[in-house]
Amino acid sequence: MRLGVTFPQNELAGDPEALRQFAVAAEQLGYDHLLLYDHVVGAVHGVDRQPPLPERSYDEKDPFHDPLVAFGYLAAVTRRIELVTGILVLPQRQTVLVARQAADVALFSDGRLRLGVGIGYNAVEYHALGRDWTTRGRRLDEQIPYLRRLWSGEPQQFSGRFDQIDRAALCPPPNGPIPIWLGGSSEAAFRRAARLADGFIFGYGLREEATLAWQRVQELLRAEGRAPEDFRALFNLLPNEPGSWLGQTVAALPRLRDAGATDVAVTSARNGLTTLDQHLDFIAEMKQRADAVLG
Repeated sequence: MRLGVTFPQNELAGDPEALRQFAVAAEQLGYDHLLLYDHVVGAVHGVDRQPPLPERSYDEKDPFHDPLVAFGYLAAVTRRIELVTGILVLPQRQTVLVARQAADVALFSDGRLRLGVGIGYNAVEYHALGRDWTTRGRRLDEQIPYLRRLWSGEPQQFSGRFDQIDRAALCPPPNGPIPIWLGGSSEAAFRRAARLADGFIFGYGLREEATLAWQRVQELLRAEGRAPEDFRALFNLLPNEPGSWLGQTVAALPRLRDAGATDVAVTSARNGLTTLDQHLDFIAEMKQRADAVLG
């Protein structure tokens, strides 16, 4: 089971130097991957919106870096750690542009990109980017195989419902396949992953719902004639409540490994930490204790 860490972006004030130091420290500590979240804009809460914003969604004061831009930067300052988007809201973006950006990150990082994608939950972002919120699932269904075709580097002729290309190619292509993982919590997301994805990112991985969701995805994989052993399951571990988070996480790791998790992302967020050094100390202790229980 690979152990990764999530960058606590909304607790480090959007500081680019904090991003660099955190990524370099995570690699030096021996973490296998670094996970970044994605939001292009933060919506103001407390105003009438249709559809309404989820109660716990991020707002206009929560800082985010664009994952693919950030990973292009981190590719130059790290050498080994995998770079995971968890998740990139793909349907609100231009597919060909994402294909180009992801191919470059893969090239600059020597194949360390893992592209986690999903439909998101914020209609305000879709509106700001000029995309249709109501067709996001159908658009994602089309985008995933289209990305793989574009990454072949061969000229493509494609006319879909949402995207098209007329005898054009991506050059240079990535230096190998870019894994596409899905995220979400719905039956539609699980079915889409079983048909199209290389892995799944399960949010709130300490909750029983996450392991039940992994069991469901395995059932759907078998129904599609795919072996679950060839599919990666990343559990993104977020605190249920602050306080004893480090101990809760470490205690859960053997259980998640036994449940078939191939990857886990731990976090220093939501622990009342206020400085970069505190976050770095936290992930250092987390790694030491995790290694002790996992052997």
